[in-house]
Amino acid sequence: MHDVAREAGVSQTTVSLVVNDAAGSGIPFSTQERVRAAIEKVGYRTNRLARAMRLNRTETLGFVSENIATTPFATRMINGAQDAAWEAGHLLLISDTGEINSPEHSHRERLAVEQLLERQVDGIVLASMYHRVTDPPPPLREVASVLVDLSASDDSITSVVPDEFAAAQQATAHLIEHGHTRIAHPTIDYPGAVAAQLRLDGYRDALRAGGIEPNPAYVITEPSHTPGGRVAAARLLDLTDPPTAIFCYNDQSAMGVYQTVQERGLRIPEDLSIVGFDDQQLIAAELVPGLTTMALPHYEMGRWAVEHVLNSHDPMRPLQHTIACTLIQRGSVGPPCR
Repeated sequence: MHDVAREAGVSQTTVSLVVNDAAGSGIPFSTQERVRAAIEKVGYRTNRLARAMRLNRTETLGFVSENIATTPFATRMINGAQDAAWEAGHLLLISDTGEINSPEHSHRERLAVEQLLERQVDGIVLASMYHRVTDPPPPLREVASVLVDLSASDDSITSVVPDEFAAAQQATAHLIEHGHTRIAHPTIDYPGAVAAQLRLDGYRDALRAGGIEPNPAYVITEPSHTPGGRVAAARLLDLTDPPTAIFCYNDQSAMGVYQTVQERGLRIPEDLSIVGFDDQQLIAAELVPGLTTMALPHYEMGRWAVEHVLNSHDPMRPLQHTIACTLIQRGSVGPPCR
C-alpha cells in the first residue's frame, strides 16, 4: 500500500479508502483513477485473510448440492446464486456431493459443510435438484443457511421451494380453459417425492374448481423418463374413454407421450393436448410442436437463497418460502376434438 501511495502521489489513507470503496470519502474521481492505475502498475492485491480477521467476515459463501455437473437445472440455480453473490461482493464456493442415492452422499454432504465452516464462510446454501424433505447436516445450523428445493424435516432451517401445488393448478386450469374435461395426469410413485403429491393435489383441486370430478383411471404411475411417458400414453389412450389432454409429471415423460401419439398417427394438439413440467432445456422448446409447460424457478430460488443468507438478521426464525412457477405457452394445447 505504501508503494501504491508513492506511485500515485497520495497518502496511504487515500489508498485505503479507494481500495475499500469507502462511501462518502470525498476523494475526487481523478484521484481515484490515479490510485487504481498505481494499483495495477505495482500489482497490489488486498490481503483477504487480514481483511476477514478485521471485519469478522470472509465475503465467501458455500453452495453444496448433488449432481451439479450433470443435472440440466443446476446451471440456472447456480447462476441465480452466483449473480446475487457477485452483486454483494462475495465469492461462491461450489461443492458437488455426487449422486444422492450413493452410500457416500450423506458423508460427503456433511464433510462439505464442515470444510466450508473451517474456511469461515459467511453462509451456506444447501441445494437439491428435486423437491424433497431432508435431515440437514447438524453443522449447517452453525452459520446462516438456506435450503433450496429442500425442506428440513423439522422446519428448523429457512428453505425456498417451488410452489408445486399452484403450478399444477395452473397447468390443469389451462387445459380446462381450452375446453378439456377428460384430463389425465401420469405421475410417479417414488418415496420422498414431495413434488409428486403436491402436483397431484393441485391437479385434482383445479378439476374440482372447474366442476369436474377427478377420474381415478386418469391418474397412473410410471417412471418420469421418456420410456415411462411412452408407456403412460399407451395405457391412457387404450382406455375405453381416453383423455383428450394429458398433464405430465415432467417434460421427459411428455416427450415419451409425444412419441406414442405420433406412432399411432395422432396429432398434437388436434387429437391430444399436452402440458409438461420443468421447461427443461433441449426438450420443451425443441419438440414439434413446442411443449407448453410449467417452468420451475431455479434461477429465482438460487438468487433468493443467497440474498436471504446475506440479509438475514434473525436466523433463529426460519422461513418456509415458496416461489411461483411460470406457464410457458407453446403449441401443444388446443381445444378437444371429441
